Amino acid sequence: MVLSYSNVARTILTGFHRHYRAFQAVTEQARELYIEQRWSALQAAARARISYYDQRVIATVQELSEAMDCTEVNEKLWKKVRSYYADLLVFHPQAELAETFFNSVFCKLFHRSYFNNRYIFVESVLAKRIPLPQETEYRAYFPVADGIASTLESILTDMNFGAAFADMAACQTQLMHAFLAQVKLRKLAAHQLRIDVLKHPFYRNKAAYVVGRIVTEQHQYPFVVPILNNSHGQLYVDALITDVEQMLVVFSFARAYFFVKTTTPSALVRFLQGLMPRKKLAELYSAIGLHKQGKTEFYRELLQHFATSTDQLVVAPGVRGLVMEVFTLPSFPYVFKVIRDTFGETKPFGRDTVLARYQLVKQHDRVGRMADTIEYSNVALPRSRFSAELLAELKQSIAGSMEFEGDYVVLKHVYIEKRLTPLNIYLTEADDTAIEAILLDYGYALKDMIAANIFPGDMLLKNFGVTRGKRVVFYDYDEVQYLTEMNFRAIPKSDYAQDVLASEHWYSVAPGDVFPEQVATFVFPNKKYLRVIQQHHPELIDATFWQEQQQQIKKGMLADIFPYPQSIRFRYQTNTELRND
Repeated sequence: MVLSYSNVARTILTGFHRHYRAFQAVTEQARELYIEQRWSALQAAARARISYYDQRVIATVQELSEAMDCTEVNEKLWKKVRSYYADLLVFHPQAELAETFFNSVFCKLFHRSYFNNRYIFVESVLAKRIPLPQETEYRAYFPVADGIASTLESILTDMNFGAAFADMAACQTQLMHAFLAQVKLRKLAAHQLRIDVLKHPFYRNKAAYVVGRIVTEQHQYPFVVPILNNSHGQLYVDALITDVEQMLVVFSFARAYFFVKTTTPSALVRFLQGLMPRKKLAELYSAIGLHKQGKTEFYRELLQHFATSTDQLVVAPGVRGLVMEVFTLPSFPYVFKVIRDTFGETKPFGRDTVLARYQLVKQHDRVGRMADTIEYSNVALPRSRFSAELLAELKQSIAGSMEFEGDYVVLKHVYIEKRLTPLNIYLTEADDTAIEAILLDYGYALKDMIAANIFPGDMLLKNFGVTRGKRVVFYDYDEVQYLTEMNFRAIPKSDYAQDVLASEHWYSVAPGDVFPEQVATFVFPNKKYLRVIQQHHPELIDATFWQEQQQQIKKGMLADIFPYPQSIRFRYQTNTELRND
């Protein structure tokens, strides 16, 4: 049986529509969960939403497989399917997402040898069309008509949070003063500016964010306003963020995806990119929960970079890992990670465990401290772009995950992450002031992960990286586990001095046992580094601290982890029930 090309195309588009409706439904649910302060339910919804796309792709593939012969590509049919599908997307508000969905369905149906632009959208046809207007995603406000104070109230009211503000007048005053202090708009009158605000809040964990820009004749001033709710269910403005570097942290690749309602994602993403020009489309699509579109945009960026560069892939700088083979293209700010065929003796687990742990991090709240990964299957890279040294090493370490097809090296399974400076390398090149600052942040990174119920397993400095903004981020997930699954112990005291000097433990060690005191020995053999940790984070070497954190998590308490500095908050809360992202 063969369906007509139009029926095939419409079946795929119907599958996409079902996916996007489900995606939007759970996204809209975030508003209710935020108002009701059901933080655990909000995190559960975030985890569940990640799998929606694959579920609908599989369902569409099954529907097509049952209705037609999909054992091999009918070239004439699928060329018509692609062409007709493209016509259906001419005025589609989520056209770029629908293209990606088409690609996913086709690639599930057929062998990768057919993955070219004859049948799929390797390049988006939308690039040649007029972009959807950004005005579909934001409201414009004109203070000349109503005054600054009333305009600010209208902005907050139009967000339709579903709850009242505790003190709207105070929110207006705080915002006005903060704008004047941060953006230097003191000399501008109401008739000299316009305020553009995205129509819907961005929800994540315990906060909602209003995102927009102030527009004058000469400049554009981006801003983000975090909105929190108190123990009485009332809202208040917590801060004003106008520094682009701080906005980049809020939208960081190391944080969980936002919930934000959008009809035209391409317009929303282009608006955001206007506020944060350093952010690539791939990062922004991922940030708003459309991580599959993020993968598509990244792959296009990768292909474009290969076409416009000449350097070769090489082994990534840093200590060689026992689980992952890691390599990079020096001119491209990412690393490629492939699971080794065999692990070192100190790694008592297999490939499936590694896959599961990377998936755990993907679905978990990364609290700004764990790098997001882009996961691909069957990635073909030009063989000529591999250095001879790297290719020889890959043949030895990942032969089971690599194939050669003509002029290409095909990686069966690969993770791609932002390239960071390994913390151990950063420390060797830093002065004393920078060393203290980055180790202080290393301690905060560990505490943030602990608060999110994540135990990194291997806390060695080589497994952490330093971002451009000098933040410490964890990126090696092969030993990651839930904190609550571990058994933190103090090292038992011995009555015999020879026990301490012996090569064998004088005490029993069971699977899952962790001795925080060993951080001082194994993580910080450098005494200068250890002194910094002992001064600023001594509790990290105390088993009691880790045990107390476990108990807090088991009680269902979600810690406050701010993606912006405490110093810019409008007020410090004394009520311990007030929590936020």
